Amino acid sequence: MKRTTTFNNLGGLQSLFFCAGVYAVSLFFSIFICSAVFYAFNPKKASTQGITQTSAAPEKAMFASVGK
Repeated sequence: MKRTTTFNNLGGLQSLFFCAGVYAVSLFFSIFICSAVFYAFNPKKASTQGITQTSAAPEKAMFASVGK
């Protein structure tokens, strides 16, 4: 009796898919962590100006009106 077995080709690529998955996850987290550290040391100018403007008291209240 001749035994015929077929092997799934996808099983041989399991280690390659694992390495690619680990690489993708580590790339995502490294970009996230590096951008978080960068913006912690260099905050955006608009966010720092917004904090100083909201802390100061407004000079005059301005209301929008629709009419003549």
